[in-house]
Amino acid sequence: MTTNIVNLSDVVRRPLVDATGDRIGRIEDVVVRLGDYPHPPVVGLVVRIGGRDLFVPAGKFSALDQRPVQFEGRRIDLRKFERREGEILLAKDLLARHLINFVGGRLIRANDVLLASLDGIYEVVAVDPGRRPFLRRIFRGRIADGVSHSGVVDFASIVPFVSHIPTAKLRIPYRKLSRLHPAQIADLVEAASHDEGEEIIEAVGEDLELEADVFEELDMEHQLEFLDSRSDPEAARLLERMDSDDAADLITEVEQARRLSILDLLPEPQQQKVRNLLAYNPETAGGIMSPDYVAVSDSATVAEALAAVKSSEAPNETLNVVFVVNQHDRLEGAAAIASLVRAEESDSIVSVAQSESAHVHANWDLNRVARQMSDFNLTVVPVVDTEHERLLGVVTIDDLIELLLPQGWRREFGMATNEE
Repeated sequence: MTTNIVNLSDVVRRPLVDATGDRIGRIEDVVVRLGDYPHPPVVGLVVRIGGRDLFVPAGKFSALDQRPVQFEGRRIDLRKFERREGEILLAKDLLARHLINFVGGRLIRANDVLLASLDGIYEVVAVDPGRRPFLRRIFRGRIADGVSHSGVVDFASIVPFVSHIPTAKLRIPYRKLSRLHPAQIADLVEAASHDEGEEIIEAVGEDLELEADVFEELDMEHQLEFLDSRSDPEAARLLERMDSDDAADLITEVEQARRLSILDLLPEPQQQKVRNLLAYNPETAGGIMSPDYVAVSDSATVAEALAAVKSSEAPNETLNVVFVVNQHDRLEGAAAIASLVRAEESDSIVSVAQSESAHVHANWDLNRVARQMSDFNLTVVPVVDTEHERLLGVVTIDDLIELLLPQGWRREFGMATNEE
């Protein structure tokens, strides 16, 4: 059992000869069948003969590392090559294009593709994203040919973009994308081209909750870019599943002609939350607060507080703390989840909560909010009104940091494609 590996860039444009060594034509591409294969099989070659592209099936040519490659069949089918469903052309469809590497959730560029033969059957085994294959294609003949094994990525961990391929019936598998964090998926979308990003968004659209989570992680530019292609009802269905504060931020940036229509299509509870948030300056605590949190009466027990957390649909990041309010919704204190878990379930919430909890007011600017959270080492801070100290919402540290960081920080620091 023998194995040999060859670079796609060393195969394309190589002559195809007959048994006597006479030139038949030139290899233009390698045809591969996509499917549930970790390493897709090669089904044949596209060969340019007399100005026509013809198909030479696998098994009718010698090893691809031979110079030149030899035709081993009896006759060549003279019908013009036509793609079949599920097939892709490695050079035309993949080479120099982006692919998703699910190990680490990154985009890589296929500067070369590695083919391996096991007893004469070729498969796509890896992608080389390094610069050397790219330079070899540019300066062919000046840089030594040969397989580069360092830095290659196993094709089993890769999914190509295929929306530009007319015969590729497969799309990016949702089951693989769902293993990534929504922020990782958003990073992929932001690093991709518009069409590639659309393909990712279409894949996560199988799970409406995940789609909303990914949209929340996108920068505003990309949110608006993908929202523009949706109808008002489709946009409303998306915003419905987003956190209220994120939905409010997005709707303020939608073109004015659509804003009211989308807002009116939101379900009443979400619509009211968004309208309330729109009343605040977006650069204040009120403008970035979430109206979704857990608050219990000052007469509640620890068991009741924990039950309220368990049944809550508030975002996880707001559930680190349970707030205590009196009958007039005035903030009386706050209890960390860790304190509640350590306490006896029969204890009263006020015996566990800190009565002198730090808070901010809705009109405070972001820098003042940041100082307050830093001084008291808070990940969640309650927002209260100035007159009665009634609880209005909460600011979470992740929302605050995202607004204080420079615009485009994610692309600059967190998501570089593997192209160098």
